[in-house]
Amino acid sequence: MVKEIERAGIPVVHMCTVTPISMTVGANRIVPTVAIPHPLGNPNLPNDEEKALRRRLVDKALKALQTKVDDQTIFE
Repeated sequence: MVKEIERAGIPVVHMCTVTPISMTVGANRIVPTVAIPHPLGNPNLPNDEEKALRRRLVDKALKALQTKVDDQTIFE
């Protein structure tokens, strides 16, 4: 689905835990996340730390969305 959205001219960021899967499906902008059951957070962290973690991931995804890429890129 990411490839079709990109083909329509809309940039997409694929946020996932298992980046090789993103590579296989052809995502161009890939942001690694935390863990399979909680990709965008860690319920074991205190609330303020989890909020900061989520914010960092979203900020990274927004930066990736603004970055021109010619090939598959993982934004560490």
